[in-house]
Amino acid sequence: MYTPHTHRAGAGAYARLGVETQAMSASPHQLISMLFDGAITAVGMARHHMAARNIVAKGQAISKAVGIVDNGLKAGLDAKAGGEAGAALVANLSGLYDYVVRRLLQANLHDDAGALDEVESLLQGLASAWREIGTADR
Repeated sequence: MYTPHTHRAGAGAYARLGVETQAMSASPHQLISMLFDGAITAVGMARHHMAARNIVAKGQAISKAVGIVDNGLKAGLDAKAGGEAGAALVANLSGLYDYVVRRLLQANLHDDAGALDEVESLLQGLASAWREIGTADR
């Protein structure tokens, strides 16, 4: 029998399949862009759930953003690329990602929408710079 729940579950599975297919055919540069997009989307969802006072969903969205930043963006940094200048850039980005994770955790603990705004702004700036690098390589 068709129910709204099965429709949502089917739509979610279809969306996941689309993202998985996109990720499988993406270049490493595009994968990083996808990580930024996912983190920014998760922060937006956390803001929405925070405003709606949905504590569980807010925590899940923030956890997703933390996971993307820590296990995706930060873990993907390569300190050996680019020599000494590259190592310095990696160290700076690693520190910035640590700061973003701390701000996300503070936002979760204190229902701090301002911290979410700050994180979103930082991630958007980094994502924009990353995309500019991609267009310069073409």
